[in-house]
Amino acid sequence: MTQAHRSGRFFRRFAPAILAAIAALSLSACGINSVPKAEEEVKAKWANVETQYQRRANLIDNLTATVKAAGKLEQGTLIGVTEARSKATSIHVSGDDLSDPAKLAQFQQAQAGLNQSFGRLIATAEAYPDLKTNENFLEMQSQIEGAENRISTAIIDYNEAVRAYNTRIRTFPDAIGAKLIHGAKPMSTYQATTPGAEEAPKVDFGN
Repeated sequence: MTQAHRSGRFFRRFAPAILAAIAALSLSACGINSVPKAEEEVKAKWANVETQYQRRANLIDNLTATVKAAGKLEQGTLIGVTEARSKATSIHVSGDDLSDPAKLAQFQQAQAGLNQSFGRLIATAEAYPDLKTNENFLEMQSQIEGAENRISTAIIDYNEAVRAYNTRIRTFPDAIGAKLIHGAKPMSTYQATTPGAEEAPKVDFGN
């Protein structure tokens, strides 16, 4: 058997596997797999943002209950925080809505509203010296500040994932699969609606 015949038999035997490998590499290079993977990464990061906001809302609820049990602050302030918390926790943004800036803006505004109401509660608390030594109040406030730090970190991670995804779907060759197969749309980053909206309100309980 000549060398040419042996080469021909080898090619016919392994050609399907070789062609399949080439096709897989081509599809991968066109974003068939990388675009969905990047999209799921964004959705996972956003889920963590919502989780951290929910944790903050729960802590604010606990702190409000502590203040109420101590018989401090007027009812209007407490009701304002309770209503703002209810609104903030009733608004959710699904992974499929992350391309809709209006949906994110609605979520942002609700969270900012809760932050502002909570800030008024903390500011008003300065007039009540008994709260300075209330261990539950001080502990809850400390935990809320920690929650704000986790929110900030989660937002940074989410925005980085969004930027990576948006770059991928606009960049060759991934842009081919993103547009023709997945119909991918740019996703929106998350920004605070007011300066300092992601920072925990602070109060100086010093004498």
